Amino acid sequence: MNSIDSLLASVPTRLWIDGAAADSVDGGTFEVLNPATGERIAEVADATGKDALAALDAACRVQAEWAATSPRERSVMLRRAWELVVARTEDLALLMTLEMGKTLPEARGEVVYGSEFLRWFSEEAVRIQGRFTQAPSGNGRILVTKEPVGPCLAVTPWNFPLAMGTRKIGPALAAGCTIIVKPAEDTPLTMLLLAEIFAEAGLPAGVLSVLPTANAAAVTAPLLADPRLRKVTFTGSTRVGKLLIEQSADQVLRTSMELGGNAPFIVFEDADIDSAVEGAMAAKMRNGGEACTAANRFLVHNDVREEFTAALTARIAATKVGPGHLDDSQLGPLVNEKQRNSVASLVDEAIAAGARVRTGGSVVDGPGWFYQPTVLDEVPADARIVREEIFGPVAVIRGFDTEDEAIAAANATEYGLAAYFYTRDLDRAMRVSSALDSGMVGVNRGVISDPAAPFGGVKQSGLGSEGGVEGIEEYLVTKYIALSS
Repeated sequence: MNSIDSLLASVPTRLWIDGAAADSVDGGTFEVLNPATGERIAEVADATGKDALAALDAACRVQAEWAATSPRERSVMLRRAWELVVARTEDLALLMTLEMGKTLPEARGEVVYGSEFLRWFSEEAVRIQGRFTQAPSGNGRILVTKEPVGPCLAVTPWNFPLAMGTRKIGPALAAGCTIIVKPAEDTPLTMLLLAEIFAEAGLPAGVLSVLPTANAAAVTAPLLADPRLRKVTFTGSTRVGKLLIEQSADQVLRTSMELGGNAPFIVFEDADIDSAVEGAMAAKMRNGGEACTAANRFLVHNDVREEFTAALTARIAATKVGPGHLDDSQLGPLVNEKQRNSVASLVDEAIAAGARVRTGGSVVDGPGWFYQPTVLDEVPADARIVREEIFGPVAVIRGFDTEDEAIAAANATEYGLAAYFYTRDLDRAMRVSSALDSGMVGVNRGVISDPAAPFGGVKQSGLGSEGGVEGIEEYLVTKYIALSS
């Protein structure tokens, strides 16, 4: 039995409720496919609304007990989980490659990144602070404490099957909250394996449940309607995020929303072009472009546009496309046929509107959901590919002449998650950083995500922050205690 068969034979495929694997109440299952082949790699239990309420029953039963555990105890458990995830790097990386399509180096990088949220929040668990002070009027004392918000629902996406889970589970557990995770239909296996790892790390039964399903609404709707749930956190499209915000209103749930992006990548005329190309490759091609922080629009000063475009085109054209588990693959498939068709449609429309193809521009023949790494320039400003999130290996390049023009073009979107720009001018760096309507800005950097930094956007890119010292605040409520003396 080869390593792939061995891993798939051992991977969990049942629901995880109350500290144990469980079948769906109606016995239903759904298939998980390998995007590199289109073939089935697993059949996973399909959670129902009844399963969701059973998970919430377990979460509520142990919420008070988990909240009462000492911060140090929660810290030690998270630290142990971090160690176990790191020890299982190869299994987790291969599993993500098989169910999501990213290359093994990308997947190993995600294990490093994702596991760091467990280590970071193990350290933050013991740093939850309040304050104690005399009232200005002198008539008493003000005591402010931070307490866990309570049972949480986390809905995670398919593009980072491990990290998007640990980025939510880590702070929830550190704060003393129980949590139910609904992973993406395309990539449930990584989260189910993570649940087993948490159990091995000593997490008490009921604190974490994982509910894979092919019918997300059937699971989330009864939870959002139940007054015992106190928070929902979601990473995914703005369309679904808006729906969840609307559904959470009846119970006035705390919400954290990390939604869509349309990141600009600006190259000014004084930029180091070699460095800008390196940063562009990271910002665009990381995870095959399937990232909410991916550079979507390259805005390049016309004085250096052809130099930058030619250099980036050469790099992207040389990218080796193939199944993610092969050693020489640099770009794997898109996650499913729907996503590949979406990317192809955006590119085809742009070409029809006058965009020039510098490389790529079409679907890769053969099994699996591959798309050629692509560079387009001379793209019309009103093309849909400029306005919408691409989520694929396609770089769209447009020119500009002035700094104000670049900033206006960068901000001309309803999104505001990430932005990037390259310049050698320190004054310009500070000026443009301030002017960009974005929750995160990379200055002469193509990768900005860091567990120690707050991750979040403005406008229709979301609400709240994940990571950093800010991340745990999303799972805490503030209590004011008025003391007489």
